[in-house]
Amino acid sequence: MKKSLIIIGVILIIVVFALFGYYNKFVTANEGVDGQWAQVETQYQRRFDLIPNLVESVKGVMAQEQEVFGMIAEARTKYAGAETADEKAGAATEVESALGRLLVVMENYPQLKSAENVNTLMAQLEGTENRISVERGRYNATVKDYNVMTKRFPANIIAGMFGFGERNYFEAAEGSEVAPSVQF
Repeated sequence: MKKSLIIIGVILIIVVFALFGYYNKFVTANEGVDGQWAQVETQYQRRFDLIPNLVESVKGVMAQEQEVFGMIAEARTKYAGAETADEKAGAATEVESALGRLLVVMENYPQLKSAENVNTLMAQLEGTENRISVERGRYNATVKDYNVMTKRFPANIIAGMFGFGERNYFEAAEGSEVAPSVQF
């Protein structure tokens, strides 16, 4: 009798430690996803800091393209008001679309290409776009690892018990595969 109680006690201790271990893994993975999203947001902020300077430089050369400037300002405002990662990703996609239109406008104005401040800002913005792409890829990889962990047995039972659910990937908005066109 005493021996069986000891065995049951040892089994309970093992189960409790396993439960704690899984819980801690989920907390760590969840924080990893949040931390990687913060990296994406850092690059978005860099983009948002560069865009007004680029817009002002371009505005000096071509005042008639107010629609594109308005789209950029509106998209930045939506991003600032977004609360969830999904809302922020959607707003960031709108910024990309408006920025794409601005780039098309710039291609059609040779005097913009020769302006040194525009060239410098464009180079910085291109670097930022590359960083955003890299950070989005890392975010999606982190989300994938987290989601796999929450779906594997027996971890999925423990994940459900503690409220660790599937996280959303960053996905491009519908229609973003189509290059923007600007008509003059």
